[in-house]
Amino acid sequence: MKNITLVTCLLISFLSFSQEWSFEKPDYETIEKNIQINDSNLFYKSLMQRYQEADSTMTLQEKRHLYYGYSFNENYAPYSSSNYSDSLSVVLQKKKLEPIDFKNVITFTDSMLTNNPFDLRAMDYQMYALKKTGNTTTYQNRVIQFRTTLDALMSSGNGASKEDAFYVIYTSHEYDLLGVIGFQFAGSQSLIEHYDYLTVAENKSNIEGLYFDVSPCLNALNKMFEED
Repeated sequence: MKNITLVTCLLISFLSFSQEWSFEKPDYETIEKNIQINDSNLFYKSLMQRYQEADSTMTLQEKRHLYYGYSFNENYAPYSSSNYSDSLSVVLQKKKLEPIDFKNVITFTDSMLTNNPFDLRAMDYQMYALKKTGNTTTYQNRVIQFRTTLDALMSSGNGASKEDAFYVIYTSHEYDLLGVIGFQFAGSQSLIEHYDYLTVAENKSNIEGLYFDVSPCLNALNKMFEED
């Protein structure tokens, strides 16, 4: 089977890389406070329920609180991996997928999304399988969730400098964003302070690399070491 890589980027192909789009870095301290207010539209439990129900009416502010607010969730584990990742890889390595394989892809990615509801790669693989099996309703719901996550990410920066870095709560989203914007990873990754810097292949914008703020990931890692 051919390697599937962010097939659903075709759905957002209208997005082209620009250093001019409107963006705002997340204020994690404010977000943490807002998502704890019970009677607020930003209350985290309500946001997650709307996300799971594929609510397409969420505002950008709500999407940002949903995504970045997850870094304060007790289940947030940026460096963990699902037990189903290996099983999924085995299926995807086949040269040709049969109907049972598409069903397995959906089952495995459902489990992966339970572990990480913002796993763009799992959503992407699942949308491919859902489309192949004709499951239109669930496919459309995943598209909404994919776009919701992506909207939050794209609202945080453009990656052109440390000051304008993309803000991510999972390092995997760095590589997902490269694909969405239309860049190819050139193979070099560096941790500079609390930023990941990824080099990109030659491109029309003459961009050599992009910056990603990974503060929540590093904070979670430090907390894990402190507990040990």
